[in-house]
Amino acid sequence: MNDGTVTLPWLVIRQDDNGNRYRVGRYATRAEAQKIADSLDGSGHKQLYWVERIGPHGAGPADD
Repeated sequence: MNDGTVTLPWLVIRQDDNGNRYRVGRYATRAEAQKIADSLDGSGHKQLYWVERIGPHGAGPADD
């Protein structure tokens, strides 16, 4: 990353009661994303939150 850009490959995803999915945010590390997902998940709402990593070109989930 010599061009000064920041890579944010970790996503927090929310799924509501109707099955609709939304991207909550993008994060630099899995730990940071998981902390956000855990805090939202513990808020008492019935939505489901999880962490995914996007591929190098935004082409979907990739391995750790």
